[in-house]
Amino acid sequence: MKTSGPKFWLPLLGIITILVAIVASGIGAVFVSPIRVMSTVLGLDSGNHVFILENYRFPRVVLALLVGAGLGVSGAILQGVIRNPLASPDVIGITKGAGLAAAMIIILIPNSPVFALPLAAFVGAGMVTLFLYIFAYKQGVNPSTLALVGIAIGAVCQAGIQFLMVKFPVEINAALVWLTGSIWGNDWNDVALLAPFIVILVPLSIMVAIKLDVLSLGDEVAQGLGESVKRTRILLLCLSVALAGASVAVVGSLGFIGLIAPHIARQLVGNRSKILLPASALTGMIIVLLADALGRGVAPPVEVPAGIFTAVIGAPYFLYLLRRIKVKG
Repeated sequence: MKTSGPKFWLPLLGIITILVAIVASGIGAVFVSPIRVMSTVLGLDSGNHVFILENYRFPRVVLALLVGAGLGVSGAILQGVIRNPLASPDVIGITKGAGLAAAMIIILIPNSPVFALPLAAFVGAGMVTLFLYIFAYKQGVNPSTLALVGIAIGAVCQAGIQFLMVKFPVEINAALVWLTGSIWGNDWNDVALLAPFIVILVPLSIMVAIKLDVLSLGDEVAQGLGESVKRTRILLLCLSVALAGASVAVVGSLGFIGLIAPHIARQLVGNRSKILLPASALTGMIIVLLADALGRGVAPPVEVPAGIFTAVIGAPYFLYLLRRIKVKG
């Protein structure tokens, strides 16, 4: 019996996700054992740690699960649509657009309502996608054009963020934590804000995953099979952007999740999108859970933003992938 296929890895990733979530819930300035975490989940415990878990740890763990799933699936879709293994929401500028919009709100309108920041980040991600489509439209929205234009727009957004840092050196401090990416300070209200997007869009993405497999055959073959290539590519791109935009809007610019998670999942379950997308979601969950747990546990009570750990892992991995692709080429 073959144990290295999707039927083996998907359940295993699910089990690992649950175990990591339980352990991560107990890590922090006040350590709570996994047994007590489970007792609290089952309603069998009433110790002093229950308040900490229910009001601080559990919301962060649930949010990490949602964000990991959203960014993992978003990255897998982008890599399939653009047919570029180095594509991800942060690489082609989607998260940069969200970051620029969020930084403008934090610096220029510091007394804005609470909902303004995630709304601005979501709009920023959407605007980058709109520009991406407009500039790539004349080329037929082909994969290489999308990737190159996305990188260029991302560079412009990054320049905008750097301009704000120079122009407003004092005010930018408030935006740095968000720009780094952190789940610190999030609560059940943030979970309620993000959950509808992930709960609806991730299953929807998996339902239309077969279209990614059709696109991977090439535009001419896809058209021959009766698929409207341009319309399908736009649909999938919108799903990817909505997942990434919603995730980044709540927790900030968590980098490289959309790049790393699909690659790890692809090594485990193969390229079939119907299996790859849920595997990418689970892998993304595990990575974000670990990054947030490390941020809480490295030097308590001081917390290190989770985005720092994802960057430390993701940047070398990106260079490794780049080198491997060049070697193959």
